[in-house]
Amino acid sequence: MDAQEIADRLEIADLLARYTRAVDSGQWDLLDDVFSQDATIDYTSSGGIRGSRDEAKTWLAEVLSHWPGRLHLIGAPAIDFGEDGEARVSAPFTDTLAPTRDMVAAGTEGFLHGGGWYHHRLRRTPDGWRSAELVEEQSWRTAH
Repeated sequence: MDAQEIADRLEIADLLARYTRAVDSGQWDLLDDVFSQDATIDYTSSGGIRGSRDEAKTWLAEVLSHWPGRLHLIGAPAIDFGEDGEARVSAPFTDTLAPTRDMVAAGTEGFLHGGGWYHHRLRRTPDGWRSAELVEEQSWRTAH
């Protein structure tokens, strides 16, 4: 692994962290630093939409307003670099969506827990790596 690949891997890990920060904090404009302007984002495996970056931001803001407490954890990504300035990334995730940010009993209704895989097609841009496509593969979900 040469220095450029190490730098690319670190930048991609930072991009994945920015994604979770944006979703968990509700700072939707941070997604502009994750996705290219022409990105396609597919949340259909979890009952969501498939659309543009702006459509996904609007949808996320509306749907996730019901769960103000949010935490996504992304595991070690598998990164495959192509010859075309693109990279394919598959990263396992788990998330918790909570109906409140207050401390509540463990059995409180309204919690969702889930997990699966995020599959990104990344493109190197003058502003750094950006996701041109995200397909969420929801593997499991529980509700309390």
